Amino acid sequence: MGHTPFGYRIENGVAVIDKAAATQIKALFSGYLGGLSLENAAKEAGIKAYHKTVMNILGNKHYLGDTFYPPIIDSKIFYAAHEERRRRAAKLGRNNLYKEPQPLKIPISFTMKTATKYHSNPQKQAEYLYSLIESVVL
Repeated sequence: MGHTPFGYRIENGVAVIDKAAATQIKALFSGYLGGLSLENAAKEAGIKAYHKTVMNILGNKHYLGDTFYPPIIDSKIFYAAHEERRRRAAKLGRNNLYKEPQPLKIPISFTMKTATKYHSNPQKQAEYLYSLIESVVL
């Protein structure tokens, strides 16, 4: 297992809730759902973190509880924050940032012009010869 999420600590190999940090996480969710920005909600909750870190905290499903971590946040609050993030992103026009990868166009035909220059430097000669290659992509 990697990094222990904020709000938990490991005692004797078991994840337990850090009461003070859990209170901060609850305040973070509450502030964000109350209309504060990510950074301001974190500041109000007493969490010193950057924008992306706060976004990761709001999206971390460990706070709902799983086989290792006990729950800190109710699922209703967690998913309300998720929907609020989506709503704000759509309002700002940031909901379509992912673009489908373009299909890779592989050249299927190569031709080479006739070499007319010769360089004593092998690297220059190689660069020149590669510049004579023409490819056709369909």
